[in-house]
Amino acid sequence: MAVARHAGARRYGAVALEICAVAALYWGSAEIGLLQEQVRGQVTPLWPPSGIALASLLLRGPRVWPGIALGAFLVNISLGPSFLAVLAIAAGNTLAPVCSYALLRRAGFRSEMNRLRDALALIFLGAFTGMLVSATVGTGTLVLTGVLDAGDFWPTWSVWWTGDAVGVLTVTPVLLILRSARRPWGAPLSRWVEGILLVAVTICVGFVETGTTPLLFLGFPLLIWAAFRFGLAGAAPCALAVSIFAIIAAAQNTGPFAGHDLFTNMITLQAFNGSVSLTALLLGAAVNERARTEREIALACGQLAEMVTKIAASDRRPALPAGEGEQAVEGERGVRDTAPK
Repeated sequence: MAVARHAGARRYGAVALEICAVAALYWGSAEIGLLQEQVRGQVTPLWPPSGIALASLLLRGPRVWPGIALGAFLVNISLGPSFLAVLAIAAGNTLAPVCSYALLRRAGFRSEMNRLRDALALIFLGAFTGMLVSATVGTGTLVLTGVLDAGDFWPTWSVWWTGDAVGVLTVTPVLLILRSARRPWGAPLSRWVEGILLVAVTICVGFVETGTTPLLFLGFPLLIWAAFRFGLAGAAPCALAVSIFAIIAAAQNTGPFAGHDLFTNMITLQAFNGSVSLTALLLGAAVNERARTEREIALACGQLAEMVTKIAASDRRPALPAGEGEQAVEGERGVRDTAPK
């Protein structure tokens, strides 16, 4: 009995620790996301906590949802505008990833994301559909409390929704990949050199994106390279990096974001970030699915070759000399003749 109580206490302690860790990650990533706020200090073009919340649910299960709620409450309590409004916004921020998790589980989503259907499910169910909840609840709360005018509902809602969706599309795949990542000790030297070169080129493209020349499109060849050579493990981090550099350029009003109003810049930024995320996820998932299919075909061919070898070996019976073969046949006939009727 004491052993059972001790095991139960350890299990509850582990769950409490997971909840606290999720709350801390949610709060910390929210503070980073708020550095690029665009509307009333709490609506950003990229909201990383949404991606962290959904990844936590996918990896640890629905038992960590209190951590999401606690993190959302701690983030919004300092933003206001009132305690009831904070509760409503925190509830919307909690329900959105929970709904996304339920939709993904219903669709048979796999955290390995080694199928194209997993990427499509994350895009259309996890990001575009699930994040409607947080954007609608949050923006509606700001309008009902008088913080926003009714005419500002749709512009604020669009930035909120796309910010949460981009957070899911860019952050969640990276966290899911990190969970199943393995150190490539057996990789050849050329593979390591190519990976280091990819990181260096990504940084260079980031500096170009944040410069005065409108060259955001340079991120797409980079994503194609990362996806075809490294699959989703290379495409997802590159997409996150390219999106972050684009957000910095929009905040500094440089490149294609220079000389435009906030609404135009937000449309341009979110369209670019959405295109980057879709390209990375779809290409990376397609490459991973092709590699998985090739491995399955190779395994099936190996098993088939082994079966053929065994069958051929079983058919190789030792041949007896002609005289011994006739004696064996006559002996068998004699046994049958002397057998009792």
